Amino acid sequence: MLDQFDLSPLVTPAMDWFQVNKRDLPWRRDRDPYHIWVSEIMLQQTRVEAVKPYYQGFLAALPSIADLAACPQDQLNKLWEGLGYYSRVRNMQKAAEVIMEKFGGQMPSDYDAILSLPGIGPYTAGAISSIAFDLPAPAVDGNVLRILARVSEDDIDIKSDLAKKRAQAALEGVMPASGSGIFNQAMMEIGATACLPNGDPLCGQCPWKKYCLANRHGSWDHLPVRSKGKPRRIEERTVFIVRNGSRVVIDRRPDRGLLAGLYEFPNVREHLSEEAALAYAEQMGYEPLRIRRLEEARHIFSHVEWRMIGYEIRVSDAELAKEMVENVPADKISWPVDIGEISRKYAIPSAFAAYAKAIQLERGPKREDRVMGL
Repeated sequence: MLDQFDLSPLVTPAMDWFQVNKRDLPWRRDRDPYHIWVSEIMLQQTRVEAVKPYYQGFLAALPSIADLAACPQDQLNKLWEGLGYYSRVRNMQKAAEVIMEKFGGQMPSDYDAILSLPGIGPYTAGAISSIAFDLPAPAVDGNVLRILARVSEDDIDIKSDLAKKRAQAALEGVMPASGSGIFNQAMMEIGATACLPNGDPLCGQCPWKKYCLANRHGSWDHLPVRSKGKPRRIEERTVFIVRNGSRVVIDRRPDRGLLAGLYEFPNVREHLSEEAALAYAEQMGYEPLRIRRLEEARHIFSHVEWRMIGYEIRVSDAELAKEMVENVPADKISWPVDIGEISRKYAIPSAFAAYAKAIQLERGPKREDRVMGL
């Protein structure tokens, strides 16, 4: 059990191992607190390889906290397009505004002050504090909870608040006075490259092999213990690609709720037949010419799963005008936009990725950015 396990012998081996085995990642090339903050928020719920192009593109567009605070909402969402969990970037902007107002545009160097910022919890505050300012603050995320559960053979539910508090307390007792950022990153790296969450852990590559009770007793396969969440609600949706030539109708979602403030293709919460889909396009004020069934798709949010069917509906050019039509609900401002303009200006969330692909609409970092390694 973690509260009975001595972590102190693990600190130096982890730090030494990290200096030799750490991956070359863009956000590890300096200790700028803004850069660390951006990377840590992006890395929440997102794979490292997916984050790399976003990280460089975001900092190229918004090189300072002042730039982040002043960024128009549509541009901010576009920079985040494809990363998901858009509340993360909205909270980052709120925090940037607080930093500009209260801290002169500089990330505070005090753990509690960092923790007080919108969207920053104990993990992110610990990461920024330790990596940027060398403060002895733990950074406890899922990787760290997993490796601590295995090394100490602790069967507590790691999704519980008690598990997080206990890990935080245990690490506070062993954080090095100097190099705490290295120690925190070492634990993250062990969890990401050796003590893997799925499949067999690579114990031969782990600096904690000789200390690890799960390795000694072969119990790693049922650790950590993680309780199951509530089943997701299933929603059926029909997505409409209403287009004429290169122009496609998009809607802006409300400023509150799921995917707030982002843009989407018109959709309804049910599966419609072709006949019903054509009737819906007419209700929107367009004259359908032909219809094509698109592939089925699904998207999983935290508490709901969308199961989608789609139709591409070609419409008469005479009916396409950049203004809201009478039959469109007041909270759904629909208008046709050139596909290239959507790619440049409007953030389409990943829930609609399959339908964006169907019309060759590029999302996320552009191909030239990926080629350059940005």
